[in-house]
Amino acid sequence: MDLFSRSWTALRAAVAELSDEDFARPSGCTGWLVRDLVCHLVIDAQDVLITLVTPAEGEPTRDAVTYWDIAETPPTGDDPLDALTVRLAAAYGEPWLLKFHLDDVGSAAGRAAELADPGLRVGTRDQVLTTGDYLSAYVLEWTLHHLDLVAHLQDAAEPPVEGLARSREMLEQIAGSAFPASFSDKDALLVGTGRRAPTDAETTELGELAAKLPLVLG
Repeated sequence: MDLFSRSWTALRAAVAELSDEDFARPSGCTGWLVRDLVCHLVIDAQDVLITLVTPAEGEPTRDAVTYWDIAETPPTGDDPLDALTVRLAAAYGEPWLLKFHLDDVGSAAGRAAELADPGLRVGTRDQVLTTGDYLSAYVLEWTLHHLDLVAHLQDAAEPPVEGLARSREMLEQIAGSAFPASFSDKDALLVGTGRRAPTDAETTELGELAAKLPLVLG
């Protein structure tokens, strides 16, 4: 849960440092500008708040790794929900409004996570998880979207190294195989999730794992 807080705090701080011009730049998410991604983070923060106050009974059906579903095809930006996010982001009009809303809702989500009992069970997406596992899953979400945020921004702060390392561990568990030791944590995440294509040399190093990639998380 501490890693959730550090990853989320770093991501919100990176958004707070954006210039107005940065909001119109492309993000690492297909079809989304930076402003669209920030709007998505507002929705993510709302989801965290909703889930943390949605208690569930019964044994957990997912954990921090199995929380993720694997889609068959990479996103194109044409999905109705993705398109809705673009329209919502445009409706804010001014970047400072997006910053304000993310700081407001995001701070609340961060405080709720710090106060949550990691052993309690919560329900989301018709699944049951412990609060601890749910928040651990979001370390991967925050880290990937932090990479998306800064994909085309020079000198922007990158995700915390411990978040990158933990996210790589989770992605390797999802893949059922480790990435080559020569891959940095960042490169393992970018290549593993299809955010960039591997070079020929990287494909050779990946071996059989290359056939499983990209892992499109949803």
